[in-house]
Amino acid sequence: MISTLRSGLFLVFCLLFVFTAPAAGLTLHHYLDPGTGRLASGEGQLGKPGVEFSEPLMAEVRSSDGKPAPGVTVEFDLVAPGAHFLGLAVTDSQGIVSFPVTATNKARAHTVVASISGGEQGQDRIVFHLQVRSGSWVIFLIFGLAGGLSLFLFGMNMMSKSLQRSAGGRMRAILSALTVNRFVGVAVGAGVTMVIQSSSATTVMLVSFVQARLMTFAQTTGVILGADIGTTVTAQLIAFKLTDYALLMIACGFLLRYGAKRPRWRNGGEVLLGFGLLFFGMSVMSEAMYPLRSYQPFLNLLTDLENPWLGILVGTVFTALIQSSSAFTGIIIVLAQQGFLSLEAGIPLIFGANIGTCITAALAAIGASREATRVALAHTLFKVFGVLAMVWWIPTFADLVRSISPGPDTVGESQAVMARFIPRQIANAHTVFNVGLALVFLPFTNLIARLVVRILPDRPETAREYFYKARHLDKDMMAAPALALNLAKVEILRLGEKVKTMAIDSLEPFLDHNLEMLDRLHREEDKVDALDEQITDYLVDIGRQELSEEQAREVYMMMHVTKQFEHIADIIDKQIRPLAMKMVENNAEFSETGQAEVQSYHIKMCKQISRALEAFRDGSLDLAKRMSDKQRSYVALEENYRQAHFQRIHRAISESVASSEIHLELMDSYRRISSYSTNVGRAIMSQDKFGNAEYEDE
Repeated sequence: MISTLRSGLFLVFCLLFVFTAPAAGLTLHHYLDPGTGRLASGEGQLGKPGVEFSEPLMAEVRSSDGKPAPGVTVEFDLVAPGAHFLGLAVTDSQGIVSFPVTATNKARAHTVVASISGGEQGQDRIVFHLQVRSGSWVIFLIFGLAGGLSLFLFGMNMMSKSLQRSAGGRMRAILSALTVNRFVGVAVGAGVTMVIQSSSATTVMLVSFVQARLMTFAQTTGVILGADIGTTVTAQLIAFKLTDYALLMIACGFLLRYGAKRPRWRNGGEVLLGFGLLFFGMSVMSEAMYPLRSYQPFLNLLTDLENPWLGILVGTVFTALIQSSSAFTGIIIVLAQQGFLSLEAGIPLIFGANIGTCITAALAAIGASREATRVALAHTLFKVFGVLAMVWWIPTFADLVRSISPGPDTVGESQAVMARFIPRQIANAHTVFNVGLALVFLPFTNLIARLVVRILPDRPETAREYFYKARHLDKDMMAAPALALNLAKVEILRLGEKVKTMAIDSLEPFLDHNLEMLDRLHREEDKVDALDEQITDYLVDIGRQELSEEQAREVYMMMHVTKQFEHIADIIDKQIRPLAMKMVENNAEFSETGQAEVQSYHIKMCKQISRALEAFRDGSLDLAKRMSDKQRSYVALEENYRQAHFQRIHRAISESVASSEIHLELMDSYRRISSYSTNVGRAIMSQDKFGNAEYEDE
C-alpha cells in the first residue's frame, strides 16, 4: 500500500515537473511578421479604457537550436497600472502564442510581462508596452507634435542667432578674404555654415559681397556647395540621441545666459540653451508620436513613402512650409528613432528637404536684386539636378550608406534595430549626398555660373533706381546684427562711391563752365542725403538690438563714416557749386599755374576719398595710418599753393586777381573734403583701439 502511494506521488511530481518547468534552452521572443521582418506582436498598440486591444499579444518560443517549441505554457501578467495575473496560453505547432488583452479603465500606459510558465525569474520573459488613451488622444498627439516642433524650431533659431552674434563678424571676414579659389570656397562655405548654423545667412553674406564687388558671382558657387555641406552637421548632431541630457543643457545654458557677466559667456549660454531646447523638442515629439507605432493607417502611409517621388514631394512641401531643412531633417530622424522609417523611405524625404530649402531661398529672392536671384537660382539648380540624378539609384545609394554606417547592412531588421541604427544612416545619407554634390559640380562651377547669368542677364537700371533708394538694407536681418552690419557696410560703400563721383565731377564746371554739371551735382546731393537718412535709421535700429561691445563700436563707427561722406557731398553742393556758378557769372578764369595747382590738389583729394573707401571696405589699419600721414602733407601743400597764389596776385597777374576769392575758397573746400576722408581712416583706427578718437577738421 505504502509502496503504491509512493509510486503515485512520484508520478504526480513528474507530471507537474513536465508541465511547469520550461524545457532547457527555451527562449521567448516578440513575434515578427515573416513577410516583412517587422514587429507584429501587438507591442506599442493603442487602446481605449475598458476595451479589448485590437490585436492580441503574440510571442514565439524557440528551443536552443532555433526551432519552434510547441506546447509550451506562457503566462501573461499585468504589472502596470496595478499588478495582477491575466492568464495562460499555450504555443501552437509553430511555437507561437496569442493572448487577447483588455485594457483597464485607466487611460495610461499598460505594461504586460509574458514569461514561460515556471521559468526562473528574470529569464525567458519579454515585456509589452501598451498605450491606453481616451477618444481625444489624437488632439493630444497634435498638441505634442506642435509643441515639440515649436520648441525644436525655437531652440534652433536661438542657437543660430547666438552663433551669428558671436561669430558672424569673423565669419564674414573669412568669407570675403578666402573665396578666390573655388576649392577653398567650398571649405569656407562649409565651415561658416557649420558655425552659424544657417545656410540662408551664408547666402545673404554672399549676395552682399557680390553687390559690393568684393567677389564675383562665379566665386559664390563654390561657397554655396560648401554651405550645403555645412547644414548636414546639424543632422549629424541630431542623430546623436542626446535627449536624455536636454534638460541638463537647458539648465546649464540658462545659468550661463542669465548669470554670466561676460558677453562671450552669455552668448555661449544661449547657444547651449538653444541646443537643449532643440533636443527637448525632439523628445516631446518622440513621446507624442509613440502611440502611432500601432496606428495602422499611419504605418501604411510611411510604407507608401518608400515611393521615391511621393517621398520627395512630401519632403519638399513640408520643408517649404516650416522654412527649415534642418528642422525637417530633425523630424525625419525623430520618426526613424521610433522605428517608423526605413532608410529607403528616409532618403527620398531627405532629397525633398534639400529641394524644399531652395524654394525658401527662391521665395526670399522675389523682388530682390539680380545678384540675389542668381544665388538662389544657382542653389536651386545644384539641388534639383543632384536629386534628379540620384532618384533612380536610391536602393544602390542606400546600400552604400549602410556599408559606411554602423549597424546591419541588410534590410528587414526588427523595429528595435531600425530605431537604433536608421537615424544615423539617414544623417549619413544627408551628408554623403551633399558632399557628393559638391565633388561632382565643383569642376563645373564656372560653366554653371555662366548658365545662370544667361538665364538671368543684367537688367538696365535707371540712375534713380540705382542711387536714390537703398538696395542692401534688409530689415529682416535685424535679428542677426552681424549680417545686418554687413549689409549696412555695403550700402555705405555704395554711398561713398556716389560721393567720390561727385568729387571727381566737381572740378569740371570751373574748367569748361558746364552749368548742366552743376544741376547734376545738386540732384546727386539730394540722393546722398536720402541714402544717408536711410543708412542712419538702419544703423539706429541695429543699435537697439542686443549687441556685443565690438558690434556696438562698429555701429558707431559706421554712423560716423556715413556722416563724413554726407559732409563731403554738402561741401560740394553748398560751397563748391556756388563758387562754380559765381565763376561762370563773372566769366573768370584761373591762371595757367593756378589751374595746374587746383587740378593737382583735386587729384590728391580724390585719391584720399578712394583710400577712405578702400580702408573702410577692407578694414585696413595700414591704409588708414597712411591716410593720416598723407593728410598732413596735403595741409602743408595747400598752404604752399596759397602762398604761391598770393605771389601771383602780388605780381598782378590778371587771371589770379580776378579769380582769387574763388581759387582760395575752392582749395580750402578741397582740403576740408580731404580731411573728412581722413576721418574715415581715423574711425577705423579708433575702432581697432577699442575707443573713440576725436575727429578734427584740419
